[in-house]
Amino acid sequence: METKIAIQGIKGSFHHQVAGEYFGDDVTLEECMSFPVLVQSLVQSRTGLGIMALENSIAGSIIPNYALIDHNNLHIIGEHILNIHMNLMALEGQTVADIKEIHSHPMALLQCSEFFAKYPDIKLVESADTAESARLIREGNLKGIAAVGSPIAAQMFGLSILAAGIHNIKNNQTRFVIIKTQNKAIPKEEINKASIKFELDDTPGSLATVLNVMNNCKLNLTKIQSMPIAETPFKYSFFVDVTFEKYKHYEKAKAIVELMTTHFKVLGEYKKGKA
Repeated sequence: METKIAIQGIKGSFHHQVAGEYFGDDVTLEECMSFPVLVQSLVQSRTGLGIMALENSIAGSIIPNYALIDHNNLHIIGEHILNIHMNLMALEGQTVADIKEIHSHPMALLQCSEFFAKYPDIKLVESADTAESARLIREGNLKGIAAVGSPIAAQMFGLSILAAGIHNIKNNQTRFVIIKTQNKAIPKEEINKASIKFELDDTPGSLATVLNVMNNCKLNLTKIQSMPIAETPFKYSFFVDVTFEKYKHYEKAKAIVELMTTHFKVLGEYKKGKA
């Protein structure tokens, strides 16, 4: 039976683009208008796999998504790095001067802040999805409103691109992860990246000691994200990504770090995506 894949947003979104590049175009998608809905589709077995954005090279981490993966005991089984091209799109026959509002996902708006600063009179409106914003403009024949999204969205919904490549930094990439309810989808010899989570007291040197262990075990730290634990003042969760050449080096570090920390958890062991 074909596996259904949950994406955040609708067809024409960047998540849809990742689905095509990672799994091929012949896939069955479930469109989810929020990340919590996407997670529930996996937990309730409506879908077998999910695609979730975790961080952008301009706007930074999508911190709530780390918590969603953790709290729902999901596992990262792969990742995909997507080059993001943000474009301003609207109904044909308009120019930027005609636009009164720009609608898009908040992460997309963040990535284009320098462009928007040139047009302080245009109102920015956060929406659930880049492609959904484009679709609503087409369906409602909404003049004076533009969306920010991918060239695919403009093509799918018949909108004109008023300004191309409006993101702040031209090398704009988003890291997406492939998630499911079980871990270890590939053999150990193919695994060269892992995501782990642990907790530490706010005591001097505790984090440095853990990082030294990783370094001594030949792991390369590629990401560290801290998150305060609301129920326990002055304690923090750390979400860490590491890469390695040999799985045995990671296994050794994992065994030591688990002894040094509390609530240690493996969020995923997978093959790193190509930037």
